[in-house]
Amino acid sequence: MSRDEKLKERWQFLVEKLSTQFSDGDPLDLDGIIYLVGVQELGKLHVNFKKDEKVNLMHIAICRLLEPYGYYDFDFFDEDGWPHYKIKEQLPPLKAGEQAVLMKEALVNYFMEKEYID
Repeated sequence: MSRDEKLKERWQFLVEKLSTQFSDGDPLDLDGIIYLVGVQELGKLHVNFKKDEKVNLMHIAICRLLEPYGYYDFDFFDEDGWPHYKIKEQLPPLKAGEQAVLMKEALVNYFMEKEYID
């Protein structure tokens, strides 16, 4: 099986598993899954977040997801427990489809690392 096929298979499995657990089976989209990672990384699971906090959660998730690729480095936790990252390397210009593939791959790797999926 090719790398792309394996990624598609794992991505579909991840979407189905997360959707069942967090949205009563309604399929979560890429942004929804990124948001879940942000909440997980912050560690405040049962909090109602304001709109600006939700944007910050997605930023945390993107930094964490792209950290293994060498784009970000964890820096510190602030006094409220929010993680902060510094940019190590600028992301190359990517087309929308390429961005989506990178994020799906990063999400699959993240959830494999967390042993949520195989």
